[in-house]
Amino acid sequence: MKQNKKTLLIYVVLAAAIIAVYWPVYKYDFVKYDDDVYVTNNKNIQTGLNWQIIKWAFTSGYASNWHPLTWLSHTLDYQLYGEWAGGHHITNVLFHIANTLLLFYFLKKATNYLWPALFVAAAFALHPLHVESVAWIAERKDVLSALFWILTMIAYVQYVKNIGQTHGSAPTKLYSASLVLFALGLMSKPMLVTMPFVLLLLDYWPLERKFSKRVVIEKIPFFIFSILSSVVTFIVQQKSGAITAIEHHGLASRAGNIIVSYAEYIFKTIWPAKLAVLYQYPVDGLPLYRIIISAIILCAITFAVLLFAKRYKFILFGWLWYLGTLVPVIGFIQIGAHSMADRYTYIPLIGIFITIFFGAKELFPKRQKFLFAAAVGILIASSVTAAIQVRYWKDSLTLFEHTIRVTEKHFIIMTNYAACLNDAGRYEESIIYTQKLIKMKPDSAENHNCLGNSLMHLGRIDEAIDQFQLATKCKPIFPQAWYNLGVAVSKLNNFEKAALLFEKAIEQKSDYLEAYVNLAISYNQMQRFDKTIEVCSKALAIDPANVYLHGHLAMALSAVGRNDEAIKEIRYVLSVRPDDSQMYRNLGILLSQKGLKSQAIEAYRKALQIDPNDKNVQWLLDKLLEEKKNEK
Repeated sequence: MKQNKKTLLIYVVLAAAIIAVYWPVYKYDFVKYDDDVYVTNNKNIQTGLNWQIIKWAFTSGYASNWHPLTWLSHTLDYQLYGEWAGGHHITNVLFHIANTLLLFYFLKKATNYLWPALFVAAAFALHPLHVESVAWIAERKDVLSALFWILTMIAYVQYVKNIGQTHGSAPTKLYSASLVLFALGLMSKPMLVTMPFVLLLLDYWPLERKFSKRVVIEKIPFFIFSILSSVVTFIVQQKSGAITAIEHHGLASRAGNIIVSYAEYIFKTIWPAKLAVLYQYPVDGLPLYRIIISAIILCAITFAVLLFAKRYKFILFGWLWYLGTLVPVIGFIQIGAHSMADRYTYIPLIGIFITIFFGAKELFPKRQKFLFAAAVGILIASSVTAAIQVRYWKDSLTLFEHTIRVTEKHFIIMTNYAACLNDAGRYEESIIYTQKLIKMKPDSAENHNCLGNSLMHLGRIDEAIDQFQLATKCKPIFPQAWYNLGVAVSKLNNFEKAALLFEKAIEQKSDYLEAYVNLAISYNQMQRFDKTIEVCSKALAIDPANVYLHGHLAMALSAVGRNDEAIKEIRYVLSVRPDDSQMYRNLGILLSQKGLKSQAIEAYRKALQIDPNDKNVQWLLDKLLEEKKNEK
């Protein structure tokens, strides 16, 4: 009973420590770095959990990934929280808490050691390198896949311990459970493909099973799942263009980056400073001295591990865990523009922590009190550093400002930063910053588009048009630039040309709702109401709840005399936006035309309640009241 209370207290302390570090995230925003791709601009997940989204999740290669459970997780979050980013953040933190508690349970169950298991779990919970996986909404796949990773190991350990000790189907069920959990993990993030090797490591330590034919055969289904996941992932990423061609980063360059990355992750584990969301891939290659020093460090560690491995199996276990679980993301196949990433350490660092904390217990048995105090001190320092790192995820501007400050200036981050300045209404700053970027890279479509946006907001329409045209010239398939060009042209009242540009944007992005709305406005301005009705009907099939489309459809329907349908559309708009005085005015006009004067008077009065200074509505109301008076 006393042991159970101690374990329960440990669970509470671990959860409380995580909450203490991550509590501010409930008031944090989405960041303009994949959060838009995964959540805010992803219309697929915003429809709610249904069979259609389940089918999409399992058949889509959206965002260059196949991880259906991650998409379903984001879908459920959006259904619960909508645009409240804090809710999405909280879910990530809850997953991290669950992973930490399960990791502690797993290690304690597998090794029968309480304190080393606790310190490994605490280090996992509080290390600054793990902040990226938890505080970044788009990295839900990390915390979700880790949940299934740890559950797979728990089920596997239980299976092994039940072999020969129980009768019936218990071992078979546990084995099946571990396989199913592994499959779910792969459907959350394919980085789990190294699990079969980790299970072999578990057989080596702490389970200490004799190597046999059965041990190998048990892993065959796991290897099959890993191969299938790897093939699907490769196909999806290759089709989307996410895989960097071998010619871009040659084999020698990749080999050098792999060696340096393995060493750099260890260095950042010990001294987690200057952590950033993006570490630039060395365009001109890494200095030879860095590669040599990193190789010497890795060889020295490996030699020391092998020296102690026979007596202390956990040392080899931890080192091979670290080396092996990083393989899918270490750079053999280069994805994106980064050389390494903090989020990639979420699972691999468990191996380093096991080596450190189990090693401290075994190698220094007479200094346990000192080591205990030292470990607590390190964890407190780690918590403080992690809490500081969490603050940088407050919003996009804060994140990018920090990244630019602590790393070499990376063009992608600088471009995102300029766009965020524009989004924040800091147009003059954005213009200065973007012009510098264009000088660095004149063919940057994104920066021409960003500069055009800033200029357009400042009323410099002709200059903005020039920039949007340059953006589309540099990157012909760029729906946002075509859309922005259409908006700029429409400000010059050239609605015919604007309509063509909005159609071009829709041609490149079939669900571009903003382009549909502005296309409808353009057709209404040209009094081509049949085209407006056609456009709105097509767009409402994509987003039936879009209030702007319903509003413009109402205007077009009333213009062609379909007043009953127009009134229905207006009433829908008012059910969503009950403070829209203009819609109440339009409703009053249509009701008056139908002879429903009492209802029209009520609509005008509601419009005046919202905007008492609207003289046009007041005139319409007075006129109608006079007509009713004369009728009497």
